[in-house]
Amino acid sequence: MQRTPPNLSKNLFIAIFIFLFSSGQMWAQSKDPSPINFPTPKNVDHMLFYLQRDPNTNTLIYALNLKENGSINTDAPIQVYWIRYGEKGQKKDLGYIQRKFAYGIDTKALGADKYEFRFVSHKKLPFYLQRYSDKSYHVSVTINNRIIRVTRLFIRIQGGSFWLPNVKYGEIEGIEESTGKAIVERISVK
Repeated sequence: MQRTPPNLSKNLFIAIFIFLFSSGQMWAQSKDPSPINFPTPKNVDHMLFYLQRDPNTNTLIYALNLKENGSINTDAPIQVYWIRYGEKGQKKDLGYIQRKFAYGIDTKALGADKYEFRFVSHKKLPFYLQRYSDKSYHVSVTINNRIIRVTRLFIRIQGGSFWLPNVKYGEIEGIEESTGKAIVERISVK
């Protein structure tokens, strides 16, 4: 059995979310865009939001995890998987390292129809999954004193290595709850 290095959780993609959410400095959205034309996932059952990042178009889907009877799985309310656009568009589960150290989430119930979750690679920033009055579930996060109903996360990576990618910035896209308007918050890593 192969052993995982003890510092792996500190190194593997932790830079992504530490840098993504630690800085409050905002940048203009047009500065340093990704050269990749990313697809928008369509017809994805129960999708809450998706995450895209350089260096390819493969997309992570964060979807509501329902039981066969249609009720939410309270033990694991969100399922995470890839749509491998760069390979043929097939659905694929996360690998162990991806799930445990990069893109997986830790979830806890906060009460009826409300959950807090955090990315395993950055536990400081809480996201919330909750059921709204229209009976639908949405994910929200507070950035720069704005509550954003999340639709997409994007991480701009230029170079670096598998274990320590060079993260240029992160973006959180969604709807600002107080205004109902589309919003993109870009957070610099510099």
